[in-house]
Amino acid sequence: MRYELYYWPGIQGRGEFVRLALEAAGADYVDVARLSGQGKSVTAMLRLMNDDVLPQPPFAPPFLKAGKLVIAQTANILQYLGPHLGLVPASAAGRSWAHQLQLTVTDFLFEVHDTHHPISVELYYSEQKTEAKRRTKYFLETRVPKYLGYFERVAAANRGRMVGRSLSYVDLSMFQILAGLRYAFPKTIAKLERDWPTLVALHHKVAAQPNVAAYLASKRRIAFNEDGIFRHYPELEQR
Repeated sequence: MRYELYYWPGIQGRGEFVRLALEAAGADYVDVARLSGQGKSVTAMLRLMNDDVLPQPPFAPPFLKAGKLVIAQTANILQYLGPHLGLVPASAAGRSWAHQLQLTVTDFLFEVHDTHHPISVELYYSEQKTEAKRRTKYFLETRVPKYLGYFERVAAANRGRMVGRSLSYVDLSMFQILAGLRYAFPKTIAKLERDWPTLVALHHKVAAQPNVAAYLASKRRIAFNEDGIFRHYPELEQR
């Protein structure tokens, strides 16, 4: 099957978690909004979102078209793709556990985003900098250690992986989480990650996976920037 991924073309964002799964598995897919031509680009994505014919239209990207299915929400997409791409254990318990962890990743991403947009997404960062500084202070002091400490315990208890014994979509998500935090808060994370040796080792392991390594070195990998979830504003890093 050739999958169609729909997400904003200029940012990694939540779509990157899906891209990593597709790339790691060597899946046949097209990143529709990044293409030009009739029936492609952002226009195609918006058209599908507003298609009155679809019985279950997506609210927002990312969403994935798999045959006649249109699947939205990152964790939901990965739950669907996991068995098809071999990125989740075969057992029902293992799949449920992977989905539970991915939903926790989703919760964490909301908190990451709110460091630079604590009041509203309708306001520019420059209009809420004071509130962002206060929000980020507590995020780095309490929330990051709580979340990453939990993920560290999970990985350490499972011999260095998040779920099962082989590469899973949750492993790929942990890679993206650590990469994003290193970009957004490099000084703070350099100190804190000493407490997460298993996650750091997992990050290196994922980055060295042949398909992932090829993807990271390619033009398909969008660079971190100040339009995505992970943003580097030096003034927010108060350490």
